[in-house]
Amino acid sequence: MRPELLNPLFAEAETLKGVGPQVAKQLAKLGISRAVDLLFHLPTGAIERIRAPGASPVLLGRQVILDVTPTEVRQSRGRGPTRVHAVDGEGNMLTLAFFNNGGWAAKQLPLGEKRTVTGKLEAYGDEWQIIHPEVTEPGKAEPALKETVYPLTEGLTSRRLRDLVAASLTLAPVLPEWIEPSVLARHGWKDWRTALATVHAEPDEASARTRLAYDEIFANQLALQLLRQVSRRKKGVPLRGDGRLTQALKLPYSLTGAQRRVVDEIRGDMGQDVPMLRLLQGDVGSGKTLVALLAMLEAVEAGAQAAMLAPTEILARQHHATLLKQLDSLGIRVAILTGRDKGRVRDSTLMGLADGSIDILVGTHAIFQEKVAYRRLGLVVIDEQHRFGVSERLLLTSKAERPPHLLAMTATPIPRTLTLTQYGEMDVSKIDEMPPGRTPVETRVISEEKLAEVVEGLGRHVAAGGQAYWVCPLVAESETSDAAAAEDRAAALALRFPGQVGLVHGRMKGAEKDAVMAEFAANRLKILVATTVIEVGVDVPNAALMIIEGAERFGLAQLHQLRGRVGRGAAKSTCLLLRGGSLSETGRARLALMRETNDGFRIAEEDLRLRGPGEILGVRQSGEAQFRLANPEQVQELVPMATQDARLLLDRDGGLSGERGQAARLCLYLFERDQAVDLLRSG
Repeated sequence: MRPELLNPLFAEAETLKGVGPQVAKQLAKLGISRAVDLLFHLPTGAIERIRAPGASPVLLGRQVILDVTPTEVRQSRGRGPTRVHAVDGEGNMLTLAFFNNGGWAAKQLPLGEKRTVTGKLEAYGDEWQIIHPEVTEPGKAEPALKETVYPLTEGLTSRRLRDLVAASLTLAPVLPEWIEPSVLARHGWKDWRTALATVHAEPDEASARTRLAYDEIFANQLALQLLRQVSRRKKGVPLRGDGRLTQALKLPYSLTGAQRRVVDEIRGDMGQDVPMLRLLQGDVGSGKTLVALLAMLEAVEAGAQAAMLAPTEILARQHHATLLKQLDSLGIRVAILTGRDKGRVRDSTLMGLADGSIDILVGTHAIFQEKVAYRRLGLVVIDEQHRFGVSERLLLTSKAERPPHLLAMTATPIPRTLTLTQYGEMDVSKIDEMPPGRTPVETRVISEEKLAEVVEGLGRHVAAGGQAYWVCPLVAESETSDAAAAEDRAAALALRFPGQVGLVHGRMKGAEKDAVMAEFAANRLKILVATTVIEVGVDVPNAALMIIEGAERFGLAQLHQLRGRVGRGAAKSTCLLLRGGSLSETGRARLALMRETNDGFRIAEEDLRLRGPGEILGVRQSGEAQFRLANPEQVQELVPMATQDARLLLDRDGGLSGERGQAARLCLYLFERDQAVDLLRSG
């Protein structure tokens, strides 16, 4: 079967009957732009109604359908409700209350004429009451006894969404089975289309929901395994250095045992003609950047170029400055390329890459733009890029005649299940040992009611020659949130500490951020107020105090990363978590764990439990679950099984050319369409 079979599902939503420009805008707010998006917009539950001749105590709190005859309309003055008094089929008096548009209510419920009303029956004093009932004429299409409930947006009704889902279901074909037969039999799952129709009709049907979650996760794992095949099918260039640069590199400290172990693993991979695909995990401060530096020197010794991709311009420029300082005496040319670099500077960098005179390039995604050409790109290091997706990884192979070796690094230790979903095609190395002399960070949780005392403590810290970070959840004050804003906090602190406060956030231009960071790094600014733009990579050893305002609004991984900005020098370091007055149970547990441990691997496991897995194959940066059908519990349960199933398919069952493989292609297109096109074209 060919992917064209699925084309109707990928038609724009506006091709469906009843979807004009206005409805399309409403659907877009829900992330729905195509028919398939409607199919994957699953219901959250169902409403069950009872058709009854009249109101009764046993029906209180239930959704009911009643025939009534209006007897009186009372419109309140001001903002009071319009009340329509009516008699039901058993002679009971009933009040129908409307809190807006009383004229509409009077028109829909003409006195003396029978109408059918639907809504929740409640007691109001001695009376029966329904607030904002649906109204229809008897014998006409009244609400069903059971209706599914969907996530909605303003202006879009459940009925309209149900109709659109039903229309999309008619476009969904019956497809051959892609799941391993033994897995299918063990769980008793129905085929994917039946499961899809079942979930939209019976939202609580657990088996059907699990089947669909498995399909989505299976497609995810198949994409990652195909990426591994595509990358490793093409021969890479073995890179074996002679040691002249690494031996000349003067380090003020010795490598830890863990660092030496992972360096050996990386060098072993780089010496093969199969391109390296390796993930390097290590806690904040464990020395991953030094390991990456040694890997890049290995590449340069072997006559190749290395490129280092950073997620932010701040981090890219910091890496560039660090490498210049460490490598200048070795005669290695290091350059930087970001979206901000223009004109002659950019042209000079591009020429240096093309003629091979630049050995190491550091930058943001700009280093993989179409016009960037390398003479002999041998190694790519991706730093803190958790959402570097399949399409981006495939793009790497187009920058070299033969695929370069790839080393991805993360300072947020990742639980095993999530490692499989993010980096399932990669080998994993862990730096599980901290360098000696790393100052432990004391963490305290303080109520925001003690803000004045915190500011006084900050004053004493600055007066003693120290520097500090103050992190806020928002850039500017918001009408929709009472969270602390960095701009307001910086202004308030500037009154107390004139000339000593800097501000950085994501809305600032790159040059502005760099200038502030340079002032802080040079100790000319004592306090840096920021958003999470400083979450990774910022290294100022003299800054020994981290204050995080509204700490309960951050995820554990973010809090751990922010805390990792301090404890980098000899001074005792402290992290103050300022919490709001009302804490959820999750927020309380999160802050308690931060106070209790500095172990990033333990924090990562708890973060997964509390927050759920992030998006895997996409490029959006998000801490919340981005699988459309699979919830966090299903991800943890099903990923290992789906990983094994995908590997069996590719290794044992004839790959994608066999009968099940052809079906798996369709699964891949359904859930990872853009990535599937890139993968199958490359493979």
